[in-house]
Amino acid sequence: MFRVGLTGGIGAGKTAVSDRFARLGVPVIDTDQIARALTAPGGSALPAIREAFGSALFDASGLLDRAALRHRVFGDAGARRQLEAILHPLIRAEAEREMRAAAGPYQILVIPLLIETGTWRDQVQRVLVVECPESVRIERVMARNGLTRTEVEAIVATQASDAQRRDAADDIVVNAEEADSLDASVKQLHAQYLELARQPPVCGTGL
Repeated sequence: MFRVGLTGGIGAGKTAVSDRFARLGVPVIDTDQIARALTAPGGSALPAIREAFGSALFDASGLLDRAALRHRVFGDAGARRQLEAILHPLIRAEAEREMRAAAGPYQILVIPLLIETGTWRDQVQRVLVVECPESVRIERVMARNGLTRTEVEAIVATQASDAQRRDAADDIVVNAEEADSLDASVKQLHAQYLELARQPPVCGTGL
């Protein structure tokens, strides 16, 4: 199966792009959505998070305080690595299950930390980076999540730089455009990926 890894910094508009691929009939496996399900009420990651970080991050009904957890891990690199060690194997296992179950001419795999972790590169044949100026991304996340500028900047600081993402990209789509322009960009990429997906695998590569 031909797969495209879609990535970009926080607030770049990865969902805006992946939603457009979905409307074109392309299966989308979103690791952010998987992570949210794992940490939702009844999610399979909650027991390990409670054990690692304590009950203070949970309310009386057992609901995880995501804001408190975010504040904890983005202010402490060790705590962030601890959380990643809990979540990443679970996310990977569920993503692989969804990839096996999905049909379609090719698949979009949304991986916000594709560049940072390096552990997903073997799952995709092409990397699509969603770009947007950092100042715009910060404003978007502040408005969307109710975070302060300092909080958003702390998250941005843990992620790959724009230059690092460009170096890893096979394709780039800019999401600081009008909706019609973004539609056109995605349709052009869709046609390109359909053609690539039709090509036979390269001998000896598994692709």
